Amino acid sequence: MIKDITVNVDAKLSLNRYDVDEEAAHIELKEPDAAPDFDREFDKLVLACPAGLYKRDADGRTSFDYAGCLECGTCRILCGTTILDHWNYPGPTKGVEYRWG
Repeated sequence: MIKDITVNVDAKLSLNRYDVDEEAAHIELKEPDAAPDFDREFDKLVLACPAGLYKRDADGRTSFDYAGCLECGTCRILCGTTILDHWNYPGPTKGVEYRWG
C-alpha cells in the first residue's frame, strides 16, 4: 500500500537557519552588459533555483539575493560562468544550516 504524503516545501525550508556572510557574497553575478546572454541565462535561474533567489518583476527588472541560498549549486551547474562572476561555498560557520522537523 502506498501512503499519500503531502509535503509543504515552504514550511520545510522555513526551518533552516542562515548565518549570512554580509562581508563576502558567495555568489556574485556579472553585470548584464558583460554577459551577452544575460537575460536568457537569468531566466533559466528564475525557473530552476529551488530557493527562488533569482527574480524578474513585471517590468522585466532582475533581482538576486544570495542570503537565502541553499548551496545546492543549481545556478553553477546551469549557467557556469555565463552570468556568474563567481560561486563558492560560504566560509566556515556561514551559510545554511539544515533543520529537520
